Amino acid sequence: MKIIVDAMGGDNAPGAIVQGALEARRLHGVDILLVGRAEEVLRAVEACGEKTLPAGVEIRDASEVVEIEDDPATAFKVKKDSSLTVGLNLLKEGAGDAFVSAGSTGALLAGATLVVKRIRGIRRAAMGPLVPTAGGGKMLLCDCGANAMCTPEYLLQFAFLGSYYVQRTLGIERPRVALLNIGAEESKGDELRHETYALLQEAGEAGRIHFIGNLEANEALMGGTDVLVTDGFTGNVMLKSLEGTAKFLLKELKKTMLSSTKNKLGAALLKNDLNQMKKLLDPSEVGGTAFLGISKPVFKAHGGSDAKALCNAILRAKEYVESGFIADIQRDIDLMKVERNPEKMELPLDRASHMPYDANDRTP
Repeated sequence: MKIIVDAMGGDNAPGAIVQGALEARRLHGVDILLVGRAEEVLRAVEACGEKTLPAGVEIRDASEVVEIEDDPATAFKVKKDSSLTVGLNLLKEGAGDAFVSAGSTGALLAGATLVVKRIRGIRRAAMGPLVPTAGGGKMLLCDCGANAMCTPEYLLQFAFLGSYYVQRTLGIERPRVALLNIGAEESKGDELRHETYALLQEAGEAGRIHFIGNLEANEALMGGTDVLVTDGFTGNVMLKSLEGTAKFLLKELKKTMLSSTKNKLGAALLKNDLNQMKKLLDPSEVGGTAFLGISKPVFKAHGGSDAKALCNAILRAKEYVESGFIADIQRDIDLMKVERNPEKMELPLDRASHMPYDANDRTP
């Protein structure tokens, strides 16, 4: 298996990206194709203690870099020789099995949608991170930022994407699917939530998914569901709040543990348990988030990824390729369609996400 890596994407590129990719090659046995400015990438390889390219590692030169200040909707088109654009085209052409980038989320999403393309019949791609829950479980949050504005049809498809993904990657035979809302009652929420609830309930009654109703964020984190469906705006706020809360709690816990000799002794006794808790809340352990609904595996790693996070992102991409998830969606796409009311079931792409409208996109 070969993973294409955007060597120039992210705050710590190319050094940490190259280091993580080489580590993934060593630990997980995947071939690596590093895309970026060849001289800089080679220097990063040498900085990792390698005098020559290790077996199974290649470099593809790309002279440009998509910067944070670039317009995400057009960057991949304007900078056609960027590591991001070249990498996505290599994936499209079959030069690798998956693409991993810690670069601009918007540019990666736009490029994945318009270069690699969505699975036929999928209206929008969604980001689906696995979030830790009470008791050592995991929950897929779908969407967490790809689509700020959604229609009920998008959320219905996110429910299927999430359910199939959890089945394949976590081995849960009948994943519970819930709709994120401000209350558990069917009457709660706005018009989007009401209409989505009806679609999910219909799919649940037909046995197509295991829909368990509305769920509040606090109950979801206690392990109340396996898939939590929401629009990208709400999902992103929830995810960032979780990340901030985790950092706050760890910081305050550390301060408390170091506040006295007694507490320091207690901390020493709890060191292994505290490290396990820290690992549970560490974003680098997750590695990357798949763009669910794209026709080939595209993974977004955190912009601040270090070598460990990038290595884990490559592992997640490997697992994704092996899962057979995309084939499942292609096979069952008709189960995810609804009769559309043109006024309620469509949003212009420039309003729905980071992406420009593609006049050639006629996906039914």
